[in-house]
Amino acid sequence: MKLNPATWLHGLGWKSRWALVAVLLGGLLIGWRRWQGPEVATEQVLRRDFVQSVVASGRVETPHRVDIAAQITGTVARVPVAEGQMVEAGAVLVELESTELRASQRQAELAVRQAQARVRQVAELQAPVAEQQQRQAQANWTNAQAQLRRQQALFEQGFIGEAALDQAGTALVLAESQWRLSQKQSESLRPSGSDHALAEAALAQAQASAEAAAARSRYARILAPSAGTLITRDVEVGDVVQAGKRLMTLSPSGRSQLVLSIDERNLRLIAPGQKALASADAFPEQRFAAELVFINPGVNAQTGAVEVKLDVPRPPPQLSQDMTVSVDIEVARKPKALLLPLIAVHEANSATPWALRVDADQHLSRRELRLGLRSGGYAELLSGLAEGDTVVLSHEPVAAGARVRVKPTAAQAGAPSSVGSSASAAPQATLP
Repeated sequence: MKLNPATWLHGLGWKSRWALVAVLLGGLLIGWRRWQGPEVATEQVLRRDFVQSVVASGRVETPHRVDIAAQITGTVARVPVAEGQMVEAGAVLVELESTELRASQRQAELAVRQAQARVRQVAELQAPVAEQQQRQAQANWTNAQAQLRRQQALFEQGFIGEAALDQAGTALVLAESQWRLSQKQSESLRPSGSDHALAEAALAQAQASAEAAAARSRYARILAPSAGTLITRDVEVGDVVQAGKRLMTLSPSGRSQLVLSIDERNLRLIAPGQKALASADAFPEQRFAAELVFINPGVNAQTGAVEVKLDVPRPPPQLSQDMTVSVDIEVARKPKALLLPLIAVHEANSATPWALRVDADQHLSRRELRLGLRSGGYAELLSGLAEGDTVVLSHEPVAAGARVRVKPTAAQAGAPSSVGSSASAAPQATLP
């Protein structure tokens, strides 16, 4: 018997009719979806400013640290500072017992006064006395000469004998000798003379001893050579310290540097003068500027890392010695570059990367790509696609020629005006 569809439908209840309609519509929808193809995730080619950076972590370091040590052996009498404290230049850090040192200094100062008095004595007493003695000796010599002449005349006239004449000659020789001796004594006491020079030398020696005693006395007070922060303190009151033994370590204020270890594979990307942005791990929201100033020419054989240093022209107040920091070093910048997320690129590390573009008829076509800078999840497109092109993510199970439906993405809804990329310890970044 032939079944009449109209009669069959008429025999169904209204619920069965609606169920049949739903099944038919579902089948039509499934057929439509199959004809449209699978729904796939996509990304768009964007034109944005592209910044490539090398990201690394390191520590804060001042260009040098100062080890504070005693210059003399002594007993610690006072330590007025604590570890971690900020100190000004010239602040007292450690004070040693100095009673004996002060006594030695006073003794040396008294020796200086005694030497000064000796110089004054030479100038004010001995030199004038020597001048008077020289005049007196000269007068005695002149008188002896006159006496000899008179005795010579009397001897020639026969009034005195030869013995009296000899006595007058001896007196003349003695007077001359005394005059010459007094002359030498007077000359030695003059400012250019030897006695005066000896007195001046004794004074200079006493002054040098006094300066040495004063220096030793000053060594009892150990002062901060510059303003900074005390990193360590290894001394307490009552300790007996030896000369040269480290008591504290001071980190001077002012210039700070960031010391990083960069993977050697990034060596071709970095160069002195490159700008960077850094942040301390303790204050990640506070970023500050830095500049690369040094690249160690050697590579660590164990880690394959290169040490680099960056200056911080305006370090934030919270930046402290040995803090851990994260740094983004800008190594390349391309304004208005065509960018494509690397998740849409097939065989990105090969010589012939490619992508599947969604054409206007919703079919996929394979596009060979030429890439430039690649880092931070983005690749610079040099050729192969145009701005606004839509490409399928590489993990989608579709092939060229297939028809697909585009799944809306956040990138299609809106994108930033610039893209900052980063290269980790082993980036895929290359320069064109």
